[in-house]
This record gives sequence, structure tokens and C-alpha cells, in this order.
Amino acid sequence: MNINFILNLFIKYLVPLLFINISCQKSNFSNNKNELTIDSIFKSYYDFKLHINPIEATKSGDYKYNDKIENYISKEYQDNLIYRYKGYLNLLNQYDSLDVTPEQWISIQVMKWDCTIKKEGLENNLITMSSPVYDLPSFELMPLIQVQSLHLYFAQLATGKSVHPFNNIRDYEDWILRVDDYLPFLDTCISKMRKGIAEGIVLPKSLTRKMIPQLDEFISNSVEQHLFYSPILSMPDSFNKIDKEYLESSYRDMITNKIKPKYIELRNFLIDEYLPECRESSGIGSLPNGLETYKYLMKLHTTTNMTIDEIHDLGKAEVKRITKEMIIIKDNIGFKGDINMFFDFIRNDTNQMPFDYPIEVLNNFNKIKKRVELSIQTLFNLNPLADFEVRRTEAFREASASAEYVPGSKDATRSGIFYVPIIDAKLYNKFTDEALFLHEAIPGHHFQLSLQQENNNLPEFLHPESIGVFVEGWALYSESLGKELGLYLDPFQYFGMLSMEIHRAIRLVVDTGIHGKGWTREEAIKYSLDHEAESEKSIIAEVERYMATPGQALSYKIGQLKIRELRTKAEKILDDKFDIKLFHDQILNSGSLPLILLEKKVNAWIIDEMKIKKISNQN
Repeated sequence: MNINFILNLFIKYLVPLLFINISCQKSNFSNNKNELTIDSIFKSYYDFKLHINPIEATKSGDYKYNDKIENYISKEYQDNLIYRYKGYLNLLNQYDSLDVTPEQWISIQVMKWDCTIKKEGLENNLITMSSPVYDLPSFELMPLIQVQSLHLYFAQLATGKSVHPFNNIRDYEDWILRVDDYLPFLDTCISKMRKGIAEGIVLPKSLTRKMIPQLDEFISNSVEQHLFYSPILSMPDSFNKIDKEYLESSYRDMITNKIKPKYIELRNFLIDEYLPECRESSGIGSLPNGLETYKYLMKLHTTTNMTIDEIHDLGKAEVKRITKEMIIIKDNIGFKGDINMFFDFIRNDTNQMPFDYPIEVLNNFNKIKKRVELSIQTLFNLNPLADFEVRRTEAFREASASAEYVPGSKDATRSGIFYVPIIDAKLYNKFTDEALFLHEAIPGHHFQLSLQQENNNLPEFLHPESIGVFVEGWALYSESLGKELGLYLDPFQYFGMLSMEIHRAIRLVVDTGIHGKGWTREEAIKYSLDHEAESEKSIIAEVERYMATPGQALSYKIGQLKIRELRTKAEKILDDKFDIKLFHDQILNSGSLPLILLEKKVNAWIIDEMKIKKISNQN
């Protein structure tokens, strides 16, 4: 066995035992403002966030926790988080706006929001916070779902083409140790789900049915074809023969004696024990404390105190408004039927399905990229250093996946990835591709998240993705910039943009319907089919995503509407002095903000611009 691997094992499992009493002492966490500067508190919080989420550390390019994951559904983990969040809040509450710079004050308020909302979630008896996937909350007794779940994300890392690096021997050994942390997490999942069965807190049957076939690839494939073996097939040429043979043997053993048996155990548990006990209801409102939990999740994902009825009614109003605009485009195209007939037409229009191979789909997005890059500087002063690539979603999760963006590293040495699910290239409908590119790539997620983590003026804890209503709100707002960027010249692509927007408005209706008003899965599917042009297969996957991640789907439209409201306000007040580049600077140069802080920041900028305008007029 490689000596470095033995040392890693010693460091990981034995050294912590020597210091366990030290790490458990509460005296090592200061609550005294006078002992710390605000910048050192920010740094401490960032280090804490990386420690509790080693995968986020890896994603950011900090590799000191590459051999770990955290068992975030364990009681010990959650208790530690509650204690630490309370400690940070005690420190922050000793500051007021006169103690710090305006920029630091904004960061303090964001940190207070994060600590407060996460602590509140941890104290809810259904939720555990700080899931390493997309910073989403997880349900303690329903820890595995068919989308945005650690067992799926972990498999992405295993490919060797995601955020975990496989550049040297240490990287390969770190992954084996990381797998050793992952297996106890799966054991805890099974234990928690058994407890969920006993307490009647289980997933809907339809979601569990989707999870089971996702596991098959990790069970049936040979070692050489196994996803977890992929890094071995692309070992660097610099590795010598002995190291290559050692790693190949180690990965064979890992797959044969660790991964496959655990996935067989998990699959058998889901089929034999869990699925028969799963519920027929679709929303968490039917679970004990479910409705109160959903209200908390609404607040978490929107950073507002909007009620179920307010969001539901807002969604219906937006659906009505956007439908009217869609009818205008339909009529301009010359289609004679009603809007629902046009939905059916565009779902099946062979002109919108011109591809035969997945590479053609990816090439189409790369062509859009070139067009956007020609005009992006007309709307933005800021431009990230990082690049990104367009990549097909991995086969094992493609059937349940939506398009998504994974950020590159902070230093821009690892590019971001825009994942596109292409289940069947010949049936891939391109009518939303321009809007989808603007959302996931430029100037959406890639632009905003790269600028955020490259911004050295921000405390590092503000570099990760963080607040969803800001991140997703920005991405949806970005879709509306297409005409200003020279896109949407094809009316079908503009209709695609409206389709993407109405899709997010429908989410307000459907998410609150499922979890707050007792809607069934079938009612949600029907409402979506009646109001948008997405395929039935796609809509089913989306509705089941909402069922699995309550409240998350609300963030897009709520955030977009606030950004658009602030832009309209600035345009009206500043008139000919309004500068779209400066407005976008204000949105993007402070990291992810709760909406109330974003509004305060933009309002202050408007006042400053009015003063400049007044001085200019006087001169």
C-alpha cells in the first residue's frame, strides 16, 4: 500500500481522536467582539462554512478537505451548527452601522440573515440545513430524493470531470477516503428513512420510483464501465507504472467491495421496505408540521414574508399577463388556432427539432455563446475571468435533470460547466435555447456567480452561490435581456423566452398548490400543460422536482420581479441619466443579497445618482 495513503488514513482517523476533547470545548469559540475584527469574523465564518461543507470547499478551489464529506443529517452535526450560528449571531449583534464601513455593514446583514434562517431551519423538526448540494435544506427523515441529492452529486464528482480534481496521486487517494466518508452517510440515510417510516414522514411514491433506476448503473455495470472507475481511465501520463497499478487495484476494490454492495443494500431497502410505505400525497402539507415547515421554506427561498395565498395569486396574475403576450406572438407568426393549440404545435414542430446527435445540441449553444459575447459589453462594465463549457448531463441522472450550471474555481483555472440534458437528440426541442443560454450562462449564472467569487472586495463567505432568490432571480431577469443583446430575432425564440418566463410563473402557482393547498401531482401536471408549451415528459419531471424541493421553485420569479421593479424605478427617476451598466454593477458587485437588502442598496444608489444629476444640471 502506498505510504502516502497510510499517512492520510492516520491523519483522517487517528489524529482527530487525539484532539477530540479540544474540538468539543465551547471555550474555543469566542463571543467577544473586542477580541475580533469584523474582517476576522467574516474569515472565521468562511472557514466554518468550508469545514461544515467540504464539497463546497472543493468547489471553491480549496482542497484541504478533499478527503471528506460531512454526515449532515447526523444529530451531532446539526447540534454543532446550531451552537455555531448562535455564537456568530451574538458577535454580529454587538455591531451597528457606525462601527463599520457601508460595505461591511451590508456583509454583516447578509451574514446575520444566513445564520438566522439556517438556525431556524435546524430547529424545525422536519429539516436539516447545510446540505452540500446547492446549499438547499434537506429533510432529515427524507434525505435522498431523485434530484439535487447528495448521492447524485457525489456520482458527478466520481466521474473525474467535475469539481473534485484528479491531477495527482494525492487527489486519487483523497477520493478513496472521501468515499469512506460517503458510505456512513448512506447508512445514516437508511436509518433515518426507517425512522421516517415509523413516524409517517416518507416521500411520495412517485419520487421513490424515480430514485430506484438511478441506482442501477452503480450496480449492474462492470468495474471497467463503472462511473467511479472513470478517473482510472484518464490517469495522467506522468504517473509511473507502480502508482498506476496501485490506484487501479485500489479503485477496483473500492467499487467491488464498497460501492456496489452499498448501492445494492440501498436499492433493496427502497424496493422492499421504503416504497411500500411511501405516501400517496404530493405535498409536505400532509406531513406532521408540514404546513409550518413549508411557510419557513417559502421565507428561506424568497427572503420575504409573503403568504401562500399572496404567492399563489401573484403566480396566477403573472401567468395571465404573460399568456396575453404569448398570444400576440402566436398571432404575429400567423398561427390560426388558440394558444393551447399553439402549445401542441410547438411541442411537436419538427422545425424546432433539427438535431440528430447530442453534439449538435451542444454546438448550437456554443454558437449562441459567440453571438452574446459580441454584444455583452453594451450592458455590462464587469466581465468575469472564468470561462465555461457546455456539457451533456451524465446518463445516470439525465432523465430527471434540468439544465444547470456548476461554477468553476475562484482562480478561473477550472472552467464552469453548463449541463444540458439530451435524452434523445432527435426529440430535443430548441425553441427555448437562447433564453436557456442567457439563464444558465451569459449573463446569467456563469456571469453572476463567476463575478461573485472573483470579487476580492467581498468577504469570502459571500463568494459561494448562497441566496437562491438572488441567484435565480438574476438568471431569470437575464433571459429578458435577449433583445438588448441581439437575440430573439426569431419569433419562435422570443416565444421560447416567454415560455421560460411563464414556466417560472407557473411554479408560483404549482409549488404553493402542491405544498400549501393540497394539490395532487396530477392537478399540478394538468395546470402546467394547460399554460405552457413544455412537453408532458418535461413537465412531469419538473412537477416531481417541486414535490421533492418545496419552496425552491418560488425563488426565480420572486427575485426576477424585484430586480425588474428596481430597474424600472431607476429608469423612471433617473430618466436620461440612467446607465444600464451602472445599474447592473449595483446588482452584481455585492454578492447574493436578500431582496430587502438589495432594494435598500439600489435605492441608495438612485439617491446618489440623483445628486450627481443635480450637480451636473447646475453646472
